[in-house]
Amino acid sequence: MNWKGKTVFLTGASSGIGEGLALALARRGASLGLAARRREMLDDLKQRCEEAGGEAMAFSCDVTDPDALEKAARDFRDEFGHIDVAIANAGIGGNNEETRSFDPVAVKKVIDINLLGAVNMVHAVLPSMKERKSGHLVAISSLAGFRGLPKSAAYCASKAGMTAFFESVRLDVMHDGIDVTIIQPGFIKTPLTSGRKHKMPYLMELDDAIPLFIQAIEKKKRFSAFPWQLATIVRAARCMPGWMYDRFAGKRRYRE
Repeated sequence: MNWKGKTVFLTGASSGIGEGLALALARRGASLGLAARRREMLDDLKQRCEEAGGEAMAFSCDVTDPDALEKAARDFRDEFGHIDVAIANAGIGGNNEETRSFDPVAVKKVIDINLLGAVNMVHAVLPSMKERKSGHLVAISSLAGFRGLPKSAAYCASKAGMTAFFESVRLDVMHDGIDVTIIQPGFIKTPLTSGRKHKMPYLMELDDAIPLFIQAIEKKKRFSAFPWQLATIVRAARCMPGWMYDRFAGKRRYRE
């Protein structure tokens, strides 16, 4: 795929997967709308994207604020004319005692950012895509959305909801010239997975994972799950009866 001149609106751009995607797409010549909360990190990333060969605009906004996100998408379209690809990547792990204790405020924060933040992005970009009869929505979900995991209720719920939401959206827009790709990675070395005591299976380096994200987008895959070893295990676990899955998954300590 030739990314030269392609416009990409990306949430959660300032670090981790978002940062890696932004730099990789900039090197391919894409024009980027970078949305995240941390202005200093965004400005630094914008400069690095431009040095890598792309064009970039930085939008300091919170994905939980639909008006702010809609304005950012509109300003990006005003500058570059349209949005070819919109990537819903903003997310948090909720890996803290409050969330693990099911504190409603803490759980709501995870859901608001991971799921409703993605909903807000779709609301901000989809109408103009439907007008053009062209566009591509990309959800950065997770293998954690397949079944529940220990210490992960809020995160798993947010990613399961994200996957179901985008699949439903695909069914609604499949005749409007709009593609929808749902990407479900496993464990990747990012700030989201740092500081954990227990070993994470098939942990991927970010530089190894980014080409798989881009490949899924370029091929307009409906679903893409990786690494294949962990994806195979997770898919098999979906078929387990409840008693077997409880015995298998209940001992896992990936979030600690």
